[in-house]
Amino acid sequence: MVLRAKTKIKGKGKGKGFTRKRGSGFPVRKRFCRFCVDKTKTIDYKDIKTLESFIKDRGRIVSRRSSGNCAKHQRRIAVAIKRARFLSLLPYIVYR
Repeated sequence: MVLRAKTKIKGKGKGKGFTRKRGSGFPVRKRFCRFCVDKTKTIDYKDIKTLESFIKDRGRIVSRRSSGNCAKHQRRIAVAIKRARFLSLLPYIVYR
């Protein structure tokens, strides 16, 4: 196992650093967890339409960074997707 030193980016500001811009030069917009914003939404393995929005076209679960979910709800979504896959409600892999 190779241990690497962590590099810290020193940025402008008061010790918080700065957010990097993507290739186009526009600042990255902060995404909010849709389950934290709307408290009435629940995560259920039987709700296939909601779960399909968190699955890529090949069947992989979308990362937290891409979906904008908080850690708690991302874990619950992953468990719900895995339960739905086990019950054959969602595919494990999509073949083309």
